Amino acid sequence: MPYYLWNMFAWLFGILWVIIVCFMTIGLLRSGHATRISERAGERAVATGAGFTVVILFALIIMSSAIAREISIVQSQPNELKVRVTGHQWWWEFQYQDDPPDHLLTTANELHIPIGRPVRMEVRSGDVIHSFWVPSLSPKIDAIPDHFNEIVFQANQVGTYRGQCAEFCGLQHAHMGFLVVAETPAVFQNWLNHQLEPSQESLSTEEQQGRHVFLSSPCVVCHTVRGTSAFGGTAPDLTHLASRTTIGAALLSNTPGNLSGWITDSQRVKPGTQMPPIDIASQDMQPLLSYLDALK
Repeated sequence: MPYYLWNMFAWLFGILWVIIVCFMTIGLLRSGHATRISERAGERAVATGAGFTVVILFALIIMSSAIAREISIVQSQPNELKVRVTGHQWWWEFQYQDDPPDHLLTTANELHIPIGRPVRMEVRSGDVIHSFWVPSLSPKIDAIPDHFNEIVFQANQVGTYRGQCAEFCGLQHAHMGFLVVAETPAVFQNWLNHQLEPSQESLSTEEQQGRHVFLSSPCVVCHTVRGTSAFGGTAPDLTHLASRTTIGAALLSNTPGNLSGWITDSQRVKPGTQMPPIDIASQDMQPLLSYLDALK
């Protein structure tokens, strides 16, 4: 609904701008030909303009209030999906708070939601102030350290929606994006069930070699891969990394080439990010990429 309100405001103000420019142009063209109008005619023109303005403002207030009321009605529905959002420099952590407790799922930078169901977002920050914003689905809400803000929105159409940090939060603020994937309830439930599973155990020889490279690298200090000895909690959970369409907070497509460049020198791709360059031997890179590609 905020999207429709935005379109309505944009069209209305665009039309008004064109009308004002037309009147200004006419006035300038006639500036050399003075015409005298009566005082009464001038008063009527001013009154007409003022009345027109008041009508437009009241119409906008009524439309805004109606949209706000619809949003508040969505917030009161009992079947909402609860997701805790934490903004980091510079990525987004999503933790699904669905019952029972063993359905607690943490993922990063890609939020999957079912259509036709309200989603309650508990938004906070792990460092500085960020702002959670999905222009096509929800208004902005600040992510503040040690404080929860809440927002409820609902997607009614299947699709992928772009989200963005809307509060300047440092060097890579502009590259702190995420994706919201709205799916049918059945597809979402299948996705959720798969994401709750640990990492794949059946691996090829090359993938097993890559897992050894991963577990013996500094990656395990920050990242988690459920089902392995990697339990780092300060960086994105990689358990199902290969199922995501992007890396680097929606900065790059999730391809082997981009992933290789990100691992070896993330600072070149995203200067100032908290991930340091990782020194991986050239003969170990392909097995590592094969293992990461198996984390579907």
